[in-house]
Amino acid sequence: MSRRRLQQLLLAAVVLVHAAAVGCRAFQIEEATVDDIQLGFRNGSLTSRRLVLFYLDRIARLNPLLHAVIEVNPDALAQAARADAERRRAPSPPGGPLHGVPVLLKDNIATRDRLNTTAGSLALLGSVPGGTPAWCGGSGVPARWCSARPTSTSGPTSAPSKAPAAGARVVARAGTGSAIAAAANMAAATLGTETDGSILCPSSLNSVVGIKPTVGLTSRAGVVPISPRQDTIGPICRTVADAVQVLDAIVSYDSRDAKATRAASKYIPPGGYVQFLKPDGLKGKRIGIPNGFFNFPSGTVQQIVYQQLLDTVRKQGAVVIENLDIANLTVIQDVLNNGQQIVLPAEFKSSLNTYLSDLSYSPVRSLAEIIAFNDAHPIEERLKDFGQLIFLVAENTTGIGALERAIIHQLNKLSADGLEKLMKDEQLDAIITPNDSVSTVLAIGGMPAITVPAGYGKRGVPFGICFGGLKGYEPRLIEMAYAFEQATKVRKAPKFLRGTF
Repeated sequence: MSRRRLQQLLLAAVVLVHAAAVGCRAFQIEEATVDDIQLGFRNGSLTSRRLVLFYLDRIARLNPLLHAVIEVNPDALAQAARADAERRRAPSPPGGPLHGVPVLLKDNIATRDRLNTTAGSLALLGSVPGGTPAWCGGSGVPARWCSARPTSTSGPTSAPSKAPAAGARVVARAGTGSAIAAAANMAAATLGTETDGSILCPSSLNSVVGIKPTVGLTSRAGVVPISPRQDTIGPICRTVADAVQVLDAIVSYDSRDAKATRAASKYIPPGGYVQFLKPDGLKGKRIGIPNGFFNFPSGTVQQIVYQQLLDTVRKQGAVVIENLDIANLTVIQDVLNNGQQIVLPAEFKSSLNTYLSDLSYSPVRSLAEIIAFNDAHPIEERLKDFGQLIFLVAENTTGIGALERAIIHQLNKLSADGLEKLMKDEQLDAIITPNDSVSTVLAIGGMPAITVPAGYGKRGVPFGICFGGLKGYEPRLIEMAYAFEQATKVRKAPKFLRGTF
């Protein structure tokens, strides 16, 4: 080969490498949506490998500050490579819009991979789910590539989480790792779980979107349980559209959670939920503002902003009906005296023991053994910080007997005579409330909600607005939440002080 020809080839190679680098740099991963990512995959400006590397780097830099992620999947890069290869072989590979997209899961959701599922407890370290969990993921989808802390302060596996608030500060507030990771761009999308507020609350406090689905719309198989009446799994993402795409991927009937998913599967619309992402989704909707929730002092940031947002909802074509009463609201919200404190511990013990007994392997097989493990490892389990009173109360229960069934019947009646009756009588499409303040009302009825970023307080702490409705109301809630988001565009990407990571 001549010297001239060699120089030409080397020059061509340099040009190609430079062009490829420019193409990669042209894709902005931070704040990228699922649609953005899929477009990048299609036009060649992005790969799953690069996406995973970005999030791994983000976790490495931010997690020492935020403590949101417990564990990273050791197979994440291999899964990404497999997804990239599948796209090269087929323009439309299996897995839908989440194909090759890294999704972070709360650490109480089991999957078929090498990650642990501990719910924040060392007692469950090394446990292996039985059979095939509901969350094994599709081909080439890094469905669970890392694990989020299950709560802000409930486990020994790492330091308490901190929320990345807007305005260049980090605040220590209650919130799940999933919401923190979503807000801080530590994953493309995340999943959380809720019994009473654990999706809605951290989503509101981290300026992200959280969807609490109708109980049973998503399978709880393989999920560390609390209450079969109230437990649900839902997406926590930076946008409504992303959350809805994740929701579409996780709703289905599941024989391993047959009773709940069979009852809720009738609500799943043909064609999925993405079709309800309508910019004019507020037009013609009847929205109620129940008393007892917007109790902010006059002149505060929250009071002013929420009034402005309600005006925006009206301008978008919704009929807003104020001064509505939910019957027995005080009783419903008084979880210390309405029977929940009797029923929930009994449900927790029963369902947790079933979960543990179904595991292929576990260091512990019952709540009693978890309590004994904690007593034997007080420093590792941080008993001085957290205690285990809830565990002890639950262990002293004797199952779901006549008393518990009577309380459940009464709670169902409170829900039926309360929000359910109000919405039917007033022909409401939704109620609007601040943050997660309505979570208990929705929880006892197994009802859905979507929280959307609404604003920021004086110190930069986010707050949200919640659209709640009856079972199966997800389509109309999505329409309203998406239209609200598009009309307001409140969310800001968090900023971090120089030197904080």
